[in-house]
Amino acid sequence: MTTSTAKSARLDFRVTAEQKATIEEAAAIEGRSLTDFSASTLVERAQEVIQRDRRLRVDAIRFDAFVEVMDRPPRSIAELRDLLTRETVFVD
Repeated sequence: MTTSTAKSARLDFRVTAEQKATIEEAAAIEGRSLTDFSASTLVERAQEVIQRDRRLRVDAIRFDAFVEVMDRPPRSIAELRDLLTRETVFVD
């Protein structure tokens, strides 16, 4: 995905006078323009929503089955044990 620094897209929406004053105050505290503060805050929040939506969702039955498998004692795998007891091939 290529990104462009040119700002060609536009968002227009209305807020109350109180909301605008709050946003302007926050932008001023951070020393940023209203546009920069608003856009970056909206993008950060949008990314949080997207990430939350993309997290793995599992119903109770599947989760219980997963927990049951994870609670089982580990199997002994001879090849893995051999691999972990070999001398390293890496030299310091």
